[in-house]
Amino acid sequence: MDDRVKAAAQKTEQTTTFRVLARGGYVATGLVHGLIGGLAFGIVVRRGSAEADQIGALTAIAEAPLGVAALWAVAALLLALGVFHIVHGFSVERSSRTKRWGRRIAEWGQGAAFCFMGGVAVAVVLGARPDPDKTAEDASRGLLTFPGGPVLLVIAGLGVAAVGAVWVYMGVRRSFRKQLQLPHGAAGKAISALGAVGFIGKGAALLVVGFIIGFAGLHRDSESAGALDAAITSLYGWPGGPGAIVAIGAGFIAYGIFCLFRARYAEL
Repeated sequence: MDDRVKAAAQKTEQTTTFRVLARGGYVATGLVHGLIGGLAFGIVVRRGSAEADQIGALTAIAEAPLGVAALWAVAALLLALGVFHIVHGFSVERSSRTKRWGRRIAEWGQGAAFCFMGGVAVAVVLGARPDPDKTAEDASRGLLTFPGGPVLLVIAGLGVAAVGAVWVYMGVRRSFRKQLQLPHGAAGKAISALGAVGFIGKGAALLVVGFIIGFAGLHRDSESAGALDAAITSLYGWPGGPGAIVAIGAGFIAYGIFCLFRARYAEL
């Protein structure tokens, strides 16, 4: 990569304002994930009726007092964090070319994810109410009309499940600590434990999403496909499902609190 691009990226990401906004993005992420966890608890309390996903969380923010202003702030901070990861991807330095590009792709992937979250927040504050479950169902229906569509849908489900497995692995191994400068002693251990619970809880939710997408492909049934809300809600009717929903909700809340600490201790 051009040294001038790398130098410009390094200079940009070192600015105080950019770093403050990026850390604020972790706070916004924590707020959204914490609300998703609370909405998951609502599924159990309301016996299967709630909207436990990003849209539900963003809508809850918008409907709160001064919610529109708060949601604009959330959107701006998420977009800032996304841009920071994208810029950082250009400045990454590693001992080998393979590791360097692997890290760049990871940074750009995170950046795209945060920018997408920020874009969804903007859509919600402008009055749109996207339905991820309906979108997943429509996409699955369209895919099933193509030759080999069911196989592709199963592969898509496996891909989502693989991402979930990576999150669980990171939680078990606590590998996320490499990106933090945690304090020593009990405080650092507590933050690490929060992160472990959060990563495992979010990973478990993604595993369920992958399962229902793969199930839709195996049975050629687009109506059974869905996103996060459909995945969590579907657990309610399973044996032990309400307990699993509470555990996943607790994981999202733990991850949300962890993100607040990440805003302080992340290496930027």
